Amino acid sequence: MTARILQPARNAMQSGKAKSGRWLLAFDPASPRSVEPLMGWTSSSDTRQQLRLWFDSKEEAIAYAERNGVAWRVEEPRPTRPRHNAAYSDNFKSDRIGQWTH
Repeated sequence: MTARILQPARNAMQSGKAKSGRWLLAFDPASPRSVEPLMGWTSSSDTRQQLRLWFDSKEEAIAYAERNGVAWRVEEPRPTRPRHNAAYSDNFKSDRIGQWTH
């Protein structure tokens, strides 16, 4: 069973940077999910899929995986692009480059 070590992206509801530097160790599915025929629920016999371990650094997550004999792979986060912070009033400047249309 392989584990992924990654730094998840913020969700759409987060504006701050709290807890964004943490690393996640999540196990890959060992068996496919199946649909229960009577109720239509999705289930799996693999309980490791439910396990999500959080670490403060990538090195701690790797050390945990090696200490417990878990095969692991690291997914590095993509570099963030710099944001262009502009004010709303910049849309109506008289010396604006480009056309302003409705």
